[in-house]
Amino acid sequence: MPEWTHLLLFDGVCHLCDQTVQWVLEHDPRGVVTFCPIQSELGAKLYRQHGFDPAEPHTMLLLTPEGHFVKSDAALELLALLGGKMACWRALKFIPRSLRDLAYSFVASNRYRFFGKKAHCVLPRPEWRGRFLG
Repeated sequence: MPEWTHLLLFDGVCHLCDQTVQWVLEHDPRGVVTFCPIQSELGAKLYRQHGFDPAEPHTMLLLTPEGHFVKSDAALELLALLGGKMACWRALKFIPRSLRDLAYSFVASNRYRFFGKKAHCVLPRPEWRGRFLG
């Protein structure tokens, strides 16, 4: 049995992905979401198990009891998990997934150019370390 119920696999060397994780941590006071960089052994294993190549991380992957979510569905599900005002963003699911994922894929394909890339994953703040795996 895993130690988490909602696990977000993210690109640990991407500045945009790191900022997204930081933002979720600040807006998830209940601690619902646990995180794992795709570059870690566990992250790579789980990413591979869901049909993705960890050497080419092009989507975040959200694992939940209801299933797994990728691309724009992962982003919207993540916002819904945070509850409150953030949950209203889930209404964007009325936009066809193909259009939402087109926008997501454009940003994902250009994220290093637009936002930069780190040489390695950054350690989380001490108070958040328990929410990270890998």
